Amino acid sequence: MTTLRDVARHAGVSIGSVSTVINNTAPVSPTLRAKVLLAIEELGYVPDAVARSLKMGRTRTIGLILPDITNPHFAAIASAIEIACDAAGYSLLLCNTMDNPTKELRDLRLMRTQRVDGVILVPGAGDADYVGELKRAVSVPVVLIDRTLPGFDFDAVVLDNRAASHGLVDYFVRSGHRRIGIVIGPPAISIAEERLGGYLQGLADHGIDVEPAYIARGSFQPEPDYHATARLLALRQRPTAILSTSNHTTIGVMKALLDKGFRCPNDISVAGIDDFVWATAFSPKMTVMAQPITDMGRLAAQRLFGRISGTIDGPAEVLVSAPALLVRESTRPLVD
Repeated sequence: MTTLRDVARHAGVSIGSVSTVINNTAPVSPTLRAKVLLAIEELGYVPDAVARSLKMGRTRTIGLILPDITNPHFAAIASAIEIACDAAGYSLLLCNTMDNPTKELRDLRLMRTQRVDGVILVPGAGDADYVGELKRAVSVPVVLIDRTLPGFDFDAVVLDNRAASHGLVDYFVRSGHRRIGIVIGPPAISIAEERLGGYLQGLADHGIDVEPAYIARGSFQPEPDYHATARLLALRQRPTAILSTSNHTTIGVMKALLDKGFRCPNDISVAGIDDFVWATAFSPKMTVMAQPITDMGRLAAQRLFGRISGTIDGPAEVLVSAPALLVRESTRPLVD
C-alpha cells in the first residue's frame, strides 16, 4: 500500500506538506498543491480511512437500521437519508433486521464496532427489558424514524399516524360509509396502535359504534394481511369500506378482494396509509393518505448531524409530519 511517506518522497516535499494538502488544514502555494496532487495520482495513493478516523475521533459514517429493505416505504426512507448523508460528507452503513429484535440488537452492536458517528433506527417491538438492552447497545447519538419505542428517549421523526387514519375514516363517512373495517398490524409496533387509535376516534367523532369484528389484525405484510382481509369479507354484514394501514397491507387487501370475487370500489371501497409507486399501477388506482417520506428522511439525517456536531442540544424531541389525502379510483360514495 502506498503511504504518505511515499507520496512525500515522490513529490519532493515533507510529509507534513502532504498531510496539509490532503486535509486542507492550512494554506499552501499552488505549486506545492500541484506537486502533491500529481504524486497522489501517479502513485494511486488512497488515504487510510481507519487511521484517519482514529486520529480525528470521527468516521464520517452513519448507521441506518431498517426492518425490511424490500418494502418500498423503507427503501424510500433509505434513499432520502443516503442523499442527505452524501451531501453532508457522510457514508451510510445499512442493516436489515426483518423486525427481529435479536438481530436489531446485534446490528446496533455491529454499529459500535464500526465506530459509526450516529444511528438512524426504525425500531421493532420490545418490552421494557428489551428497551434496556437497546439503550445499553447505544453509544452514539440516535434518531428514530417512522416508529417510536416507549422508554427509548431519543429524537424521533414520525408521521401523525392518528391523523392519517382519522382522516381516512372521516373521508369514508363523508362518502356515506358507516360500516368501515380496518386491517391493522401487531399491537407491539407503535404505528399500529396509533393508527388504530385514530380509526377508533374517527368512528367516535361521527357517532359510529365500534364493531370488533371489523378490526382485523395482520402484521404489515401482504400474506397475513390477505388472510385478515378475508376474515372481513367472510362476515355476514361485511364492511362497505376497508382502511388499509400500510403499503404492504394494501397489497394483501387488494389480492384478497380479487381472489374472493369482490370489485373495488363497486363492492367495497379501499383506502390506505402510505403512497408508493404501485399505488397508481393498481386497477383501480389507490386512494391513500401519503407520508412526506423524502422530507422525513432528510429531517432525520439533519437532526442526527446536529446531535453529532453538538449544534442541536437539549432534551429529545418528537418531530411530527402531517399526512396528505390523495383521492384516486379505489373509493367511491356509497350507493344504497
